[in-house]
Parts: sequence; C-alpha cells; structure tokens
Amino acid sequence: MGISENLLKKYAELIVRTGANVQKGQVVQLAVSVEQHRFADLVIEECYRAGAKKVNIDWQSDTASRLHYLYAEEETLSTVLPWEEEKAKQMVQDLPCRIFIVSDDPDAMNGIDPQKLSSVMQSRARVLKPYRNAIEGKHQWVIAAYPSEKWARKCFPDAASAGEAVDRLWEAILKTVRVSEENDPVQAWKAHTDFIEQKAAWLNAQGFTSLRYHSANGTDFSVELIPEARWEGAGAVNALNGAFYIPNMPTEEIFTSPFAGKCEGTLVAVKPLSWNSQLIEDFSITFRDGKAVSCSARKGQELLERMIHMDENAGMLGEVALVPKESPVNQCGFLFYETLFDENACCHAALGMGFKEVLPGGDDMSMEEAQKHGINDSIIHVDFMIGADDLSIDGIRPDGSAEPIFRNGTWA
Repeated sequence: MGISENLLKKYAELIVRTGANVQKGQVVQLAVSVEQHRFADLVIEECYRAGAKKVNIDWQSDTASRLHYLYAEEETLSTVLPWEEEKAKQMVQDLPCRIFIVSDDPDAMNGIDPQKLSSVMQSRARVLKPYRNAIEGKHQWVIAAYPSEKWARKCFPDAASAGEAVDRLWEAILKTVRVSEENDPVQAWKAHTDFIEQKAAWLNAQGFTSLRYHSANGTDFSVELIPEARWEGAGAVNALNGAFYIPNMPTEEIFTSPFAGKCEGTLVAVKPLSWNSQLIEDFSITFRDGKAVSCSARKGQELLERMIHMDENAGMLGEVALVPKESPVNQCGFLFYETLFDENACCHAALGMGFKEVLPGGDDMSMEEAQKHGINDSIIHVDFMIGADDLSIDGIRPDGSAEPIFRNGTWA
C-alpha cells in the first residue's frame, strides 16, 4: 500500500515547522539514513520554504556503522579527527536548528563487543561533549522517525511481507504523531501541548519535595526533587530567539531532573531497552545513596553494567518523567525498539545527564553551575520504562504528607 505523497509532505511540514520550528535565516543540520533520501528531500525543501539559510546533511547508515565496529580498530574509531572537531566548533558558531530522522535497525549491533562500543562512545564523548554543552538551550532541535524495512520487520515479525510490516509501522508512527489525511496536525499538536502544559503547571504549583514509587513488580523507590526545578513537557523555547519547538515527536511526557545523588530503592523496567542497537531485557536497577549499586537483567547484563559505569555519574538519575498508560504509543500495543517511542509509552526514568533548562536561568548556566544546583552531568542519557499498569506515584510535601499523582499507571 505505502504512504501517500500528501501524507509524507504533511509529516515533513509538521517536523520542520512545528517540531523544529525553523526560523528565517537559520542553518539546519539534518541527520538522516541514506535509505530515506526521498523523505530527506521533502524535509530539505520544507526547511528552505520555512526560510532556512542552508541545510547541511549528515547521512547515516546502520550497516556502515556495524562494519566499522566489526573491522576497524578500537583506537581508530575512538579518535575524533581534527575535521570532526572543527565541525563541532562550527556548530557552536552557527547554533543550527537540528533535525534527526531516526530509522534504526534495532539489531544492527548484535554480536558487537559491548566493551568496544562503550569504550568508543566514552572516548569520543570526552572530546565532543563540551561542544554539545555549549549549544544547550541555544538552538532548536527535533527527533522524528521514518520506518525502515529492518525496523518494521523487528516490530512485526508476523507480517506476511516487508511491505506489510512497513505499512503497519507507518500506521503506528502517524497515529502517535497525530497526522492523518483528514486532520490538521498543527492544531492537533496545539491541543496536545496545551494539555501537557496544564499538567506541568499543576505539578509546579504543588511544591513537592520528593516522589515515591510503588508497584507489585518490585518497584519500591523514592527520589528527592530540586526545590527550584520546574516540571516541563511537550515544548521548549530557544533562549536566544524565543522560538517554541517540540524536541520529540511523538511526546507524551512531563519531566523534570531530580536531585542528583538523592534517591533510594529499586526500579523495575517494564519494557526492554534498546541501547546501542542491542537489547537489555527484564531488568531492574537498585540505588543506594543516590547511585546505582546493583542491577539484574535476563538479557544484556554486561551491557547494562557497562552503561551504568560509563562515567562516574552515569549511575545517577538525570530525569524522571510521567506518562499515563493511555498514551497513543502504549495503545499501539507493541514494542517499537526505539527509545523515542518506547519512552512515551509509560512513566520512565533516565540514567545520566540531566536538563539544566529546568532550573530558573538554567539555559545561561554552565553545566558545572547546574551541577551545584543538583543537576546530574554525564556522557549518557538513557531512558528506561518503569510504568507498570499498577504503578503508584505519590508527591511528598514539605510537611511529609503525600498527594497521589499516579494510580494504576495513570493520573490519580
């Protein structure tokens, strides 16, 4: 069947004008798979129609990445070449509007040595992370998706053909990003972001000092909140030009960064985690004195342990997020094997880097300043899903009283 040209153009326009909200005169940096060159053309044209000064493209290939890790030496892959660092410096100068079109093969890195993967990531991040920090809060960005055959086959192994699998994945993606032949997706997103902002405003008015989680699956956990940190969701604002943008399409979450190093207990994942194109399944993480001290996984134990020890702060939380189980992503009824979607199926937490923008004036802070306020810093930010159907979350007030926030996996 395939997707109509009209729907593709509608989707490209939504990504560019509502997601990234490209402004006249901005440079755009587009990251997209070589397989999706046709859709890339639509996005590029829409960027120029929106007034982009120049659209630069980072072509990506899961197959090529796998071959690099199979055959190239770890030292070679770990080295950030001078031209790569110059490119990062140029990004700090241009502050480009960044658009990421994910189209992953969830099994691309199956069989690749987890030690090699994590070592390469660590080495490269040490060089490139300062440039990423330098543009934080000063540019617009959006992550959206386009189905590939391998991704669709992974999601729908029962499909009679690759074409049927791709059609089914398209149907799910368009449902979660509120695009159809009949509707006005811009208006649909306006109503959606308004709802999320109302919920965030309610949370911000409560003055909770901590959150307490409980589920029959073994989740028993509490986390302290940063007093001045805000709950945010759906959209963000570029601090330099005031442009409102939506970083993730889809998005269902309301999130904040908790106090780094101040949590206790166990969180049990309810969905597999796809990290570095490898799966971690049936896992839990236990925290003591704010840091992950142990973990258990039926599959991917070594990978999970490496992730938690990527750097000295990787085992601390950078985010807690509230997502009701009625989420359109959850209603699709299958695992996407892509964090962009799976994190929007239910409540989640994230190991690693926090968001300094949740602090008043946070966009103008260095990461070191944000850390003094309780924001975690790390080279990773990895979301994992904890939203069981019976999950209860209470907000704890300064006097110790508890206010139900979630009951049975949804708003109380």
